[in-house]
Amino acid sequence: IGRLVIGQNGILSTPAVSCIIRKIKAAGGIILTASHSPGGPGGEFGVKFEVANGGPAPDAVSDKIYQISKTLEEYAICPDLRVDLSRLGRQEFDLENKFKPFRVEIVDSVDIYLSLLRNIFDFSAIRNLLTGPNQIKIRIDAMNGVMGPYVRRILCDELGAPANSAINCIPLEDFGGQRPDPNLTYAAALLEAMKGGEYGFGAAFDADGDRYMILGQNGFFVNASDSLAIIAANLSCIPYFCQMGVRGFGRSMPTSTALDKVAKVMKVPVYETPTGWRYFSNLMDSGRCSLCGEESFGTGSDHLREKDGLWAVLVWLSILAARKQSVEEIVRDHWAKFGRHYYCRFDYEALEPRTAYFIMRDLEALITDKSFSHQQFAVGSSIYSVERTDSFEYIDPVDGTVTKRQGLRIVFSDASRLIFRMSASSHVRATLRIYVESYEKDPSQHNKEPQAVLSPLIAIALKISQIHERTGRKGPTVIT
Repeated sequence: IGRLVIGQNGILSTPAVSCIIRKIKAAGGIILTASHSPGGPGGEFGVKFEVANGGPAPDAVSDKIYQISKTLEEYAICPDLRVDLSRLGRQEFDLENKFKPFRVEIVDSVDIYLSLLRNIFDFSAIRNLLTGPNQIKIRIDAMNGVMGPYVRRILCDELGAPANSAINCIPLEDFGGQRPDPNLTYAAALLEAMKGGEYGFGAAFDADGDRYMILGQNGFFVNASDSLAIIAANLSCIPYFCQMGVRGFGRSMPTSTALDKVAKVMKVPVYETPTGWRYFSNLMDSGRCSLCGEESFGTGSDHLREKDGLWAVLVWLSILAARKQSVEEIVRDHWAKFGRHYYCRFDYEALEPRTAYFIMRDLEALITDKSFSHQQFAVGSSIYSVERTDSFEYIDPVDGTVTKRQGLRIVFSDASRLIFRMSASSHVRATLRIYVESYEKDPSQHNKEPQAVLSPLIAIALKISQIHERTGRKGPTVIT
């Protein structure tokens, strides 16, 4: 490596890294991050490698890196190298004549990314929403991750939001002792502030800026799957899509099928992929996909090859500016037109990996047995008939790569779904996730609490998985 480009003070959001890689045509990028996990000396720490398109390394690249790592015989380092990360500009070093010169460039963390956003959105319309006669008050929580400089520079300085609109904007190594996960469990302080009714729009970001959460006045929550579908239905509010057009949508398999309803009306294809942004990158590089998202509060478009939290927030502000409605009104109008997808995810975290493995193994054997097909489950007055089951596998339409065992699916005759998926949180602990979805077309049934609607399906999931009995848990660690 002969040249490094680093954000000032070592800070870059994940979307900004993707943006810079693409702008300067870098060979790749390395991101050191706790993502949305707890940080600090006793917390999480991960290394993500981005390839030349600005997206996460595909499995083939990761596997090749691993194979090469087993055959390395030597590497050159410079233990005395000192770089001033606060000083913008180019610094050059002679590292024992290995590279002449070895160049380090410290760049403004926000500049290149902000220039990209200016070409995507109508900033004047958003500025008028935040400062004009009918302005709305917003509250944005950077959760003490890297998003502080982006929120202050773009939302406050560039778009006119008052400085006190932005909270927790100082990046801290341990995120102030909090977990920077933008959901109702960990962004509880933002939710409480929104419940007061003072603010018309609220958002939170995770530590590296690729995930987000949207709240409306009085704490009205927009789940990530609905947010993706609503963005898809309102792309005409964004100049970028008016110019580029819409070629297709992508969603991870566990994400609700709300996006599919929009795609059907817009007559564009939907690609259902495994969880992981690298699958979307392939689709976007081939020109098949314009917008994509995951139920874990990640959404993005083909402007980059990463999910992009601030981009999603600016989309929402653009929609609010164009439609002149509240967040809740926009969501309810969407449900009235497309139907409501009641949806919830239950995380059983920090499980012993062996236990989690055997739960999934036994569950797969159960649901893929022929006797399970067309089985009926009666819970109270509700009856659910199994229509089909499978262990999800994905065939990439671009290169034909097959990815197997990406989650267990049970689809019922009324389009309700149960999904079970393992997510390895570390080498010593595992997370088992249960996703529950139920579709309701009738607008008179759109005002119910999700967990009340989903409780019969939850009961079925717990019965067939036996997760409480086999783990000794009384319930999930996190509900989103």
